[in-house]
Amino acid sequence: MNRRHLLAAPALLLAQPAFAQGAYPNRPVSVLSGYAPGGVTDTASRAVSERLGRELGQNFIVENKVGAATAVASTAVAQARPDGYTLLMGTTTLAINPALQPNLTPKEPLKELAPVGPVFTHAFVLHVHPDLPVRSAAEFIAYAKANPGKLNFGSSGTGAVNHLAQALFAQRAGIEVTHVPYRGGAPALLDLRTGRIQAMFQAVLEALPTLREGATRGLGVSTLTRDPVVPNLPPLAETLPGFEAVFWQGLFAPAGTPAPVVETLSAALRATNADPALVARMAAQGVVLQRGTPADLRGLLERETTMWGNLIRQAGIRAE
Repeated sequence: MNRRHLLAAPALLLAQPAFAQGAYPNRPVSVLSGYAPGGVTDTASRAVSERLGRELGQNFIVENKVGAATAVASTAVAQARPDGYTLLMGTTTLAINPALQPNLTPKEPLKELAPVGPVFTHAFVLHVHPDLPVRSAAEFIAYAKANPGKLNFGSSGTGAVNHLAQALFAQRAGIEVTHVPYRGGAPALLDLRTGRIQAMFQAVLEALPTLREGATRGLGVSTLTRDPVVPNLPPLAETLPGFEAVFWQGLFAPAGTPAPVVETLSAALRATNADPALVARMAAQGVVLQRGTPADLRGLLERETTMWGNLIRQAGIRAE
């Protein structure tokens, strides 16, 4: 090697990205969330990020960037430098927004984001006002068919996952119900308790207090298996084979993030989600931690983009 090459060598080494030197991550990592602080999504994001940071020896700091149906956060990550230091706790909205609100970015999450791995899923409960004379999903469907359009089905807003769960349920069951959108789950639940609406899909933990009080009656859960928080409720799939509608969260990086960084993050995430203490802590909140690969998360996003996109178009659902 000549003198000129020797002088250039240190500069070349300094120019190499940190991951090539086996040092990723060598500074704090930002994890963006499109949800406000305090809810189950935020709580899970912080718990997983904190444990992930311990796994990799750096701080993983959750930043809440709320707005535009989580598009503010996902766009910021899609446009960030692809070096592994800006990540996204992406959710089901990545599969919904392209069909429901095609003006939002990222317009093609599968191309603009790099999946790292699944984080969690949580189920919805189909619960009804106790005055409704039904005690099972089969009885609910029969009642709805006998009273087309007379059942008011609440949701936390048009295009929310619990609204789409209701629309999917109605489509698969062949029933006609009336959708009543609210600005959030709390006012919808209040009207379910008082009987102003008759039914609602709601996150397990949010529905649990009213179920325990007897203020509402649970008919089933939206997962393919029973939920440990409400083990007495059967899967709706026992009545409608294959029915599944869950809220999920996954970790994403910007597209173009080097494969070694993605693999480092993915392996650490799988180890994080295998921590028995964290698994138990999240299960108590109705959250089921998932262990999977980047390919698993990509497959999930592909399937759900197709499923929700078809439903939105077929049912003529439009954003408010």
